Amino acid sequence: MQRLKLYFPLLLMSAMQLFSSCAQKENPNRTMSNDVAYASYGSTDTATLGAGCFWCVEAVFQQLNGVHKVSSGYSGGHVKNPTYEQVCEKNTGHAEVIQVVYDPQVISFDELLEVFWQTHDPTTLNRQGNDTGPQYRSAIFYHNEEQKQKALHYKEQLNESGAFKDPIITEIAPFKNFYEAEDYHQNYYLNNGSQPYCYFVIRPKLEKFEKVFKDKMKKF
Repeated sequence: MQRLKLYFPLLLMSAMQLFSSCAQKENPNRTMSNDVAYASYGSTDTATLGAGCFWCVEAVFQQLNGVHKVSSGYSGGHVKNPTYEQVCEKNTGHAEVIQVVYDPQVISFDELLEVFWQTHDPTTLNRQGNDTGPQYRSAIFYHNEEQKQKALHYKEQLNESGAFKDPIITEIAPFKNFYEAEDYHQNYYLNNGSQPYCYFVIRPKLEKFEKVFKDKMKKF
C-alpha cells in the first residue's frame, strides 16, 4: 500500500478478481428517482457511483458512518425504467450504480470518493474482475458542480501520482436519472450472506475494507 500526497491519504488496495458474475433473475419491482429527497434524515446529500457489480459496492458503502441509505440501481443510460435483463444485454447505456444518501456533516463527498477509488479497479474499461460489459464501468454521476470538480481533481491527481499502474478511465458525467433495481438486488449481501458469491467475493472485499476504513465505519 502507498500513501498519496492528496487532500486525503489513500491506501491502495489491489482490485478483487471476481470469479463469478451477478446472477440474472426477473423482478419487475423498480422505481425511478431523480435525486430523491429523504426529508426524514434531515440535511443530506446524494452521490451516485458505479464501481462494478452493485452487490459488492452496496455492501461496502452501507458500512460507512454518516451514510443513511444505499440503493442499488441503474444510471447513465437512455432506456427508461430498464430491467436487469435489459441492462445485462449491454445496449441500454446504463451502469450498475449505487445511490448514496449521506449526512455531509458526518462524512464528506471527499471521503466517499476515497472509499470509491480504493474499493474497485478504476483502470479497467467496462470490467471488474470476471464481470464484463459497459454496465460494470467505473463511473461518477455528479449531482452538482462541486461534486464534478472534486471528482475531476482527484482523478487527475491520482493519474499524475502514478498511484495505479494504468491510467484511471472512470467516467465522470452529469447525473440524469436513477432507476432503482429490482427488490431482490437491494441489501443483497445482508440478505444473502451465505451464498457463494457473497461468501467468496463480497466477504473478502469487506474484510479488506474494514481494515483500512475502521475509523469511518458504523458502530453496530
